[in-house]
Amino acid sequence: MIQLAAVVKTGGVTEGAALLGLAQPAVSRTLSMLEKRLGEPLFIKGRRPLQPTPLGRALADHGQVMLAASRKATDTIESFRVGKGGTVRVGGTPFFMDALIAGMIAEFQNLHPNVRVDQSYGYFSDLRAALKADQVDLAICPIDILDEGSGLEFQQILPGRNVIACRVTHPLLMKHRPQPSDLLNYPWIAPPPGSPLLADLRSMLLSFGATEIRIRYTGGSLMGAVNYMKGTDALTILPHSVVFALRKDKSITALPVAVPHPERALGLLKRADAPRMPAVDHFARHIRSGFENLKHLIKRHEQSVVWGV
Repeated sequence: MIQLAAVVKTGGVTEGAALLGLAQPAVSRTLSMLEKRLGEPLFIKGRRPLQPTPLGRALADHGQVMLAASRKATDTIESFRVGKGGTVRVGGTPFFMDALIAGMIAEFQNLHPNVRVDQSYGYFSDLRAALKADQVDLAICPIDILDEGSGLEFQQILPGRNVIACRVTHPLLMKHRPQPSDLLNYPWIAPPPGSPLLADLRSMLLSFGATEIRIRYTGGSLMGAVNYMKGTDALTILPHSVVFALRKDKSITALPVAVPHPERALGLLKRADAPRMPAVDHFARHIRSGFENLKHLIKRHEQSVVWGV
């Protein structure tokens, strides 16, 4: 019926065969066999260009639908092969996803508008389980160490760097060099439960000599924490890259206080035995490239804001 549709559309067997990239004798045989099978003519005899009978026209209409579907399927296959179509299922830790990755997803889809991105949130244990259950294709998260034999692959894209974040009008910014003991005079925002930042916060404050932690606000999203900080003198711990990403808002900044850097790195996590998916590969390269371009800017920002050099 696809061949019939092509002949009806072009008005000739030769032309219809050329449209489909087939040989004219092959199309003639197909139409002849179809007429014998139906016991009815498909074209009115003696008319040039060829004119279909009512039955021929009806079957050609079906063939046209099939031809369109066939071409669409071919386009879908080709888009998948070159990574310009398909779906990318990506999961990641909330603060990084909101501050950095969401913008990179937008940039990626401007280049690949036919690729759908399904994003979810989670911390390392959740993301590891989601990868093994084939619920996500790629995870973007900070990890300390990957167990041997885990069946996962990790590619580092940014070393771990924490800073103490506050609003841009915080009183401590008036001090030339705030001391760790000064920080204990202010309340704190705790990162969400399950976040590795929560353990970093407790460890850092204990190293500063705190006997108890004055938590004023907990469990909020990144924007929730930022908006809370904007209206209070509360402090919190954040990855430096997150503070860097929010620098243009001019609402929060980092205190010039050195804090211990965690023994972990932000990176891309995927199953070692995952089937090749071109769209996922393109997306992963886009994220790696984005962070490669940001590394030097983030380092310069850290030296300027935290170290004052």
